[in-house]
Amino acid sequence: MTDSWETTYLKIEMLTVNKTDSTNVYEDSFDNNPERIAQSTYNNDGTFSAWFKNKLGEKKGVSKGTWFVKKDTLHIEYFYGGRDVKVDYKITKTANGFNAISIFDWDNDGDFDDTLWMKTKRIKTE
Repeated sequence: MTDSWETTYLKIEMLTVNKTDSTNVYEDSFDNNPERIAQSTYNNDGTFSAWFKNKLGEKKGVSKGTWFVKKDTLHIEYFYGGRDVKVDYKITKTANGFNAISIFDWDNDGDFDDTLWMKTKRIKTE
């Protein structure tokens, strides 16, 4: 886990968006020159930072937190978007990164019923 990563695929399925009977799905493979790409660095001391890299290569929206892995689960804690986030991801190693799945309250409606799927690749950072 200790390295730098870039999100190459993201899908979030929110079943009861804001406590309605509507389902919302966000999905992106970041193939079409996106406005921003999520990247992160996980350090040996259990800290990490995550940010978005814009088209100019600038880091924006940097957040910092802590992490640890227990068996096949990555546990991270950080502050973002005005709230404390504590989420567990089931992770699977891939040839050049990892895949992750989590069940969490991604739409912030109080129900932990949203599923996130993510694929990453290893990157070099400054």
